Amino acid sequence: MVQVLVLHASAHHSTQEIASRIGEQLRTHGHDADVRALDQATGGHWLDQCDALVLGSAIHNGAWLPPAEALVRGAVRQLRDRPVWMFSVGMSAALPGPVRRFADRAVQPRIAELVDLVRPREHRRFSGVIRREHLDRKGAVFFRLLGCRYGDHRDWAAVEAWADEIAAQLTKLAARRRAG
Repeated sequence: MVQVLVLHASAHHSTQEIASRIGEQLRTHGHDADVRALDQATGGHWLDQCDALVLGSAIHNGAWLPPAEALVRGAVRQLRDRPVWMFSVGMSAALPGPVRRFADRAVQPRIAELVDLVRPREHRRFSGVIRREHLDRKGAVFFRLLGCRYGDHRDWAAVEAWADEIAAQLTKLAARRRAG
């Protein structure tokens, strides 16, 4: 069993729910997964409490939420010392076909910089939930002009499959520690 901390920064609970699902899935594989909001993990020795870390944030304006970005920038050395996986939650699945394909391939420089700093085992992007009340007036008009769709665009099968992949890597890691 591996002690895994799943940290998330969420604006409207979509990322929080994805983090919770990842934690649940890791637990089904026998790992001890503690899921916490980033603001609940700061101010202590949170990193000393885990063998591995899954870190995710909602994407707003092409960047992680400020608490997530600050955590990464402030703990680069500590994050590099253990297995880390990162995930971002955006809205690409809400976009119409051609725009979605472009968005799925687009590099978001501020997020790419964080990934380069940490060098996680993997960084995944998921779509989240987008509702009218999440956008200001200007954003809602732009959203509609692009032909976007409001709704829950999370792909739970993809989230669970990724958590299964992480769990398999953690199991191998635990076996190597026991053998070595």
